[in-house]
Amino acid sequence: MKKLLIVIVTLGSLSEVHAMMKALSTAASGMTAQETYVSTISNNIANVNTVGFKRGRTEIDDLGYETIQEPGARSSASSVYNVGTQVGSGARVSSVRKEFTVGSPQITNNPFDLMINGEGFFGIIMPNGELKYTRDGSFNVDAQGALVNKQGYKVYPGFTFPPNTGSVMISEGGKADAYVKGQTEPTSIGVIPVFTFVNAVGLKSSGANLYQVSLSSGQPIQAVPGESNAGALMQGALETSNVSPMTEMTDLIRAQRAYEMNSKVMGVADQMMQTVNNIR
Repeated sequence: MKKLLIVIVTLGSLSEVHAMMKALSTAASGMTAQETYVSTISNNIANVNTVGFKRGRTEIDDLGYETIQEPGARSSASSVYNVGTQVGSGARVSSVRKEFTVGSPQITNNPFDLMINGEGFFGIIMPNGELKYTRDGSFNVDAQGALVNKQGYKVYPGFTFPPNTGSVMISEGGKADAYVKGQTEPTSIGVIPVFTFVNAVGLKSSGANLYQVSLSSGQPIQAVPGESNAGALMQGALETSNVSPMTEMTDLIRAQRAYEMNSKVMGVADQMMQTVNNIR
């Protein structure tokens, strides 16, 4: 009888240890998810004044479940369980989604500063010829009169303003005209296109306010600003970040509380394991 009791206690202890180990790993997965959540919030806050920046939103999914009792399984010959028994195994970050809501305009009165008032991106030609995309319209001209971004990369498809340009007019439809000193008629520079995507949130961030095409985003669709769902241009203005400091601080407090609770769960599970180990 004494040996049987020891075996029963040992089997019960093993079951409790398994449950505690599961609790530890589940809480650890929650802490890992909240760490990513905080990292995303940190990046949002760091870029609160970055031109054209789009905030990231952490999305979390639950992990698989251990099914102990199937819902609808027979409880007797003539009845079934209405509710099953499933124990979850934690959470994981499934994605960090970019929110492409339009930021507020910041008036600069710089004729080369452009804002897309709606959907779309400017095309930027990289040194290797690759085309990348941006919402940052803080442009200027280089020593040769070419329209470039802050890094000196040309704006697609390439625009060159003639020497002695006194003023520049860029319409909502992207038509750029240069008024050269000594001439009464403007010189047409071309039309600045806007690119849209079927799935803009699928674009891959590459730093320096630039995005690149991915399999998820689909191929770029070139459009005239203000047409075919593309946003119109606003000259002399820049798009501010769409990050709301109040929203980020609220999310930060929520993430901190969730992290603390998962940490407490790990502490309680550890204490329970110690109690089980002390059973003799």
